[in-house]
Amino acid sequence: MKVLYFHQHFSTPRGAAGTRSYAMARRLVARGHTVTMVCGSYHGGDTGLAGPFANGLRRGDVDGIDVVEFDLAYSNATGFFKRSLIFLRYGLRCIGLVLREPSDLVFATTTPLTASIPGIFARLFTNKPFVFEVRDLWPELPRSLGVIRNPLVLYAMGALEWASYRAAHRLIALAPGIVEGIEQRGVDASRIAMIPNGCDLDVFDALATASLPHGVNPHDFIAVFAGTHGIANGLDAVLDCASMLKARDRADIKLVLVGQGKLKPALQARAAREGLDNVVFAAPVAKEKIAGLMAVSDLGLQTLANVEAFYYGTSPNKFFDYIAAGRPVLTNYPGWVADMISENECGFVVPPDDVSAFADTLEYAADNRASLIRMSERSRALARSRFSHNMLADQFADWLEAAHANPI
Repeated sequence: MKVLYFHQHFSTPRGAAGTRSYAMARRLVARGHTVTMVCGSYHGGDTGLAGPFANGLRRGDVDGIDVVEFDLAYSNATGFFKRSLIFLRYGLRCIGLVLREPSDLVFATTTPLTASIPGIFARLFTNKPFVFEVRDLWPELPRSLGVIRNPLVLYAMGALEWASYRAAHRLIALAPGIVEGIEQRGVDASRIAMIPNGCDLDVFDALATASLPHGVNPHDFIAVFAGTHGIANGLDAVLDCASMLKARDRADIKLVLVGQGKLKPALQARAAREGLDNVVFAAPVAKEKIAGLMAVSDLGLQTLANVEAFYYGTSPNKFFDYIAAGRPVLTNYPGWVADMISENECGFVVPPDDVSAFADTLEYAADNRASLIRMSERSRALARSRFSHNMLADQFADWLEAAHANPI
């Protein structure tokens, strides 16, 4: 089976971005399929290609995957209008490719939602099986966050969402709330498989070089957030907590924020203005090196803005990295991730927007490090039993093979 795979933000483990598509594509290749990955250039990611662009693209073999990279640079810090144009240009450029590139099945994954455009054209003009993966519910999330308010833009996004679901023979959802959202748009449950993000256990099983971030002492309690510094991530709550911990004279608790994003300069400016020397900012860490960072940490921070759509509608990469590394996780919003943490006793759940509870929990963890050992063991057990990339990649490949053999 020849799979034409569209993911604008594709990255190998050598980049500091999610590697789900890399893992899924590699599993398809291991099962004898051919995969052509079509992507753009993502700041912080690494497509595996390094040669010059010719006519706006470059192409080559990356670990058995045929990668086609368009010269469309994107960053989370890019303004809304420019980002929208990049998303639209990617979708439109992919149309030509989907019509001329040999393939037996077309697969597309968000974000952005415009990644579905080539799949829609494939369904209309080639009648090839199309599988669409939904990582976030659009336009529900941007509407809830208030980042998009224009009613015409929201209507257009809703129309594209509806068309994407109708065009797809089968769909993949990454969280239970996403499954529910797709069903509410009139899609039969038999066409939807839930395959969440997972744990790259091979990365965290490897021996990692551990080094303390600058500004952190060997005996400090280290709570790490490793991810995008954007509106959705609610990192002001971490700085609020840092301010309270500083007032309580808990200089031994360090909050390490690793990554990049639109709000990082503002967060750094606030920390400097308020003298929050218990907050340490670090550059993005490649997936291949993140194991070293987690090896010296005591706890992972899974924070999001207090938006109801997040509770059951996200599948956060960082949570799965934390449990793969065998670290307890602290989350500050309810939902399916919080439920898993509570049910498996592998971390802490604090109420949204409750700074005192956030600070109290970090103090308790720092003062009771021995109790974290069992939490760490349970985190690792959860990663192995339910969220191994190998297991989830087999489910993914099974679903695509079934779509090719018998489109619903």
